[in-house]
Amino acid sequence: MINIIEIKTKSDINAFIKFPLDLYKNDNLYVPQLTWDMKGHFSDKNPFLKHADVKFFLAVKDGNIAGRIASIINPQHIRLHKEKAGFFGFFECINDREISDALLNKVRDELKGQGMDIMRGPMNFSTNEECGFLTEGFDTSPMLMTPYNPPYYNDLVDAYGMVKSKDLYAFIYHTKERLPEKVLRVAALAERKGISVRHIDKKNFMTDMQAFQRLYNSAWQGNWGFVPLSDEELAYNAGKLKPIAVPELTLIAEKDGEQVGFLGLVPDYNFVLKRMNGRLNPVSILKALYYSRKITDLRLLLLGIKPEYRSRGVDALLLRYGFKGIKDGNYKRVEFSWILEDNIPVIRISEMVEGRLYKKYRIYEKAIG
Repeated sequence: MINIIEIKTKSDINAFIKFPLDLYKNDNLYVPQLTWDMKGHFSDKNPFLKHADVKFFLAVKDGNIAGRIASIINPQHIRLHKEKAGFFGFFECINDREISDALLNKVRDELKGQGMDIMRGPMNFSTNEECGFLTEGFDTSPMLMTPYNPPYYNDLVDAYGMVKSKDLYAFIYHTKERLPEKVLRVAALAERKGISVRHIDKKNFMTDMQAFQRLYNSAWQGNWGFVPLSDEELAYNAGKLKPIAVPELTLIAEKDGEQVGFLGLVPDYNFVLKRMNGRLNPVSILKALYYSRKITDLRLLLLGIKPEYRSRGVDALLLRYGFKGIKDGNYKRVEFSWILEDNIPVIRISEMVEGRLYKKYRIYEKAIG
């Protein structure tokens, strides 16, 4: 007997959040998120939930929780992309097709009931956050804000009849003594054209984040699945980013006082979270303080150039300044992620610095009949 229960109580949301801790308890590569943080993310503190229609569900079999899922309808996506697409997200499930089908059926019925033609996912909650199932690269832990799942998730959605919608790539770069000459040469040309780079000022953090918002919404406009960041979402995400942002690794490119590009490298705090095991208490805080000084990996989370300034070497100049911050911080690896499979310019940049494609993620979809 499988029951699909919509979450209505604090007890239910706690069960939703903590289910992965049990599911992955024997998986040494899994990194649990802080339970306290996830409670906020699934509450009205998250501005996304104020403009989107999101419902959370648990699958219960023989009295035990066996899976979870969310149905998501984002009016911004529908308006911008002119398609009636709804999403599933936060999918976790034991290796049981009946349970997986029941969860996906519940989302399909929710979306169909609200006039959607397509079910797509996973999205947690949109392309501005984690999305996709890992399909290649199961041998290493995920970096900060990237998905992780067992291989059988892909088998479950394949069996359900979902097909590829889009693949996302992650490249890994092992820090070398210097960047390739081609990058340095292109960066020098950009500099001679009057383009400069500065790091963010934490004393004026929101002002710089607003500059990022303008760049992000301009640079990513037209990308597959893109939805713009609202002012409320910017403030919400900036509050999370500020404690972990390193000014020397968070850079803005300017031309004559105009912001034209942005690069954001963040330390891989999954290295810390893995040791906190979802808990926030005096012991885990001490662990966080200790292990945060031992982080050696970075994730290139953000790289955007205004459309009219592309092919002018702005990206190379940002990378040159970012490389200095990488070397000064003694970081050993950088993950470039995630990158749309057909975003050839960014793929070429990743390859130009001698990055290696080492992980792939897939977003699936299915027509709702």
